[in-house]
Amino acid sequence: MDGYLGSYATLGVLLVVAGAFFVVAYTANRVLRTNAPSAAKSTSYECGLDPAEGSDWAQAQIRYYVYAFLYALFAVESVFLFPWAVVFDGLGMVSVAEMGVFVAVLALGLLYAWRKGVLTWT
Repeated sequence: MDGYLGSYATLGVLLVVAGAFFVVAYTANRVLRTNAPSAAKSTSYECGLDPAEGSDWAQAQIRYYVYAFLYALFAVESVFLFPWAVVFDGLGMVSVAEMGVFVAVLALGLLYAWRKGVLTWT
């Protein structure tokens, strides 16, 4: 039974130390920081664009979403492709054909986006 009490005491001490660290860190932040409010600092930041005057919504172009979608698409492809490449020797020709179809479908999608002019940055 003493072993459990010792571990509970250790846990309690660690929780107190963690709480004290939290309080000290936030207090030091509040004491040491500079405070220079201005009108420019209180405006919203919209990815380097000037904020839209007189409206509450951010102006963003659709091309940012297309690039984000293409990044996510190829990140998912790499999640499937890298583990497959690690165990390539023991999989056989059926697996090679399946991965070829997978990469071909993604390549066709990229070709389609390129032909539609989605990837041009103007």
